[in-house]
Amino acid sequence: MTLLKNLTLQLVRIWHAVKDENLHWQTQTHPQQTQLRQAQLLAEHDLQATLSKKTVQLEHDIALLKTRHDTELGIYKTRCQQDIKDYQHYLAALDQLKTSIQNSYPQLPEAVAFGIHHHAKQLLNRMWECSEFEQKMRHEMQLLTFMSTLHEEARLHLEGKSEGILPERTLDLLQQQ
Repeated sequence: MTLLKNLTLQLVRIWHAVKDENLHWQTQTHPQQTQLRQAQLLAEHDLQATLSKKTVQLEHDIALLKTRHDTELGIYKTRCQQDIKDYQHYLAALDQLKTSIQNSYPQLPEAVAFGIHHHAKQLLNRMWECSEFEQKMRHEMQLLTFMSTLHEEARLHLEGKSEGILPERTLDLLQQQ
């Protein structure tokens, strides 16, 4: 029994020694642990502050981009609406020109009047669909030349200053293009 008692006492002493050593280690490292906890809290606080600042900055940047995007979209929509109006005005002018041809040249076959009108619409469409500026300008000049020639010929014919029974210069332009 004494052997068991000695063994138990030995175990209790070892256990107390381990606990004392742990307590001694805790006492010695307590300032470091406290300092590490404070550093960790400060680092977490700094990280949170940095994240908050970046979040605010990103929200601001997103708001600016959204405003810029909305503005550009509004401008683009306005341009598109104006382009549609311009195109409609061009078509209306072409229809007036066709009517003017038919009134100026009553003997002109209707198919020829429609052919002239169709050619003018094709020039308009080429001009409208072209993406390169220089090419677009060439098509526009062709359309303007064609329309002004046709208009001038119709005016001269109505005033009796033209002897031809057909719009000859307009038909020549048709053949050239």
